[in-house]
Amino acid sequence: MATKVYFQPQSLDEALCLADEHREALVIAGGTLALPLINKGVSQPEKALGLRRAGLSYVRHENGAVHIGATTTLTQLRSSVGISIVADAVRNIGGWAVQNMGTAGGNLFAPPPAGDLAVALLALDAKVKIASHKGGERIVPLSEFFTGFMMSCLQPAELVVELQVPKPAGKMVLLKLGRLYTNTPSVVAVAVHLTEENGKVRDTRIALNAVGPHPILARNAQAALTGAALSEAAIDTAAAAAAAECEPFSDPIASEWYRRKMARVFVQRALAQVAQG
Repeated sequence: MATKVYFQPQSLDEALCLADEHREALVIAGGTLALPLINKGVSQPEKALGLRRAGLSYVRHENGAVHIGATTTLTQLRSSVGISIVADAVRNIGGWAVQNMGTAGGNLFAPPPAGDLAVALLALDAKVKIASHKGGERIVPLSEFFTGFMMSCLQPAELVVELQVPKPAGKMVLLKLGRLYTNTPSVVAVAVHLTEENGKVRDTRIALNAVGPHPILARNAQAALTGAALSEAAIDTAAAAAAAECEPFSDPIASEWYRRKMARVFVQRALAQVAQG
């Protein structure tokens, strides 16, 4: 079935009204995820709701946070965000064509091993602003946004409208392992954001992608580091905990066994880089 109706709202209010009235419509922005499926006949939506002109393309630095409109392109985000691990994550998402069309909000819906933007945002404790015509707005931590493979906490008629990223204080690093140097799906991606006080870890967030049904926080690894000196032994313990709590899968890119092994190696490398400053 070919798409018969394409809605292109000119404002957020119009987009929310249309999303409520046509709940079966496929929501797209850049289309880098949806269009290949449509072209292959995997997805055949009768209606589509395009958000390109809904006023959601912006990067604003306000009140100690970066506010990113959901339809901000990855290229725009990379040049404007001012946070190194976010820019690094974008740099490794597809090629220039994907980055010029793909959007910050849309990339949240990319299934692993794609979608590396979320791993950086998780490490930075980002939040998602969600809105609907009848329900208004709500703010959800990104760590609670994902609920399963290709599943999120979005309710019918709700749209992701903004990402909110607190400006980081402390050390951060992002590492990615792929089969190619760039423009490659992840075997594993790791992002770390860590602060220290009096020689000990005060707070840390360790995020992983491509080792589970969606990007995750390695909470056991975080707990193992909190309050400890960032020693080689503490790093080894945290890396082992991260590998144990992930849920890797096998695909043409890598096996479950290899992903788990590389999760430990790359968490260890990321923390070692943080320890070295």
